Amino acid sequence: MKYLLWLLKAAIFFTLFAFALNNQHDATVYFFFGTYWRAPLVLVVLAAFAGGLVVGALGMLPGWWKHRTAAAQVPAAAETQASAPSTATTAPAAAPTISATDLPAVRQHGL
Repeated sequence: MKYLLWLLKAAIFFTLFAFALNNQHDATVYFFFGTYWRAPLVLVVLAAFAGGLVVGALGMLPGWWKHRTAAAQVPAAAETQASAPSTATTAPAAAPTISATDLPAVRQHGL
């Protein structure tokens, strides 16, 4: 399986390399107010890809920040429950269960 993945990565690399070699002609990207950028087509495609990565990462940032703050508040909530006074007649503790938040992030996403 490891060799198959390396073979797939090599095939993707050589395909992209051949794409870059076949698209060395100049391309012109026109911006506002008559400005333009003249560069090889492969650089224009690479810049568009990099721009998409940046926009996608910035789009994920609010959700990531929300989950991070929620995860930071979980231990604080567990401390307040542990420090709360307990009654003399408490029921036997239930067996601990494993929830999705107890697993490492890699296991949660199936990677």
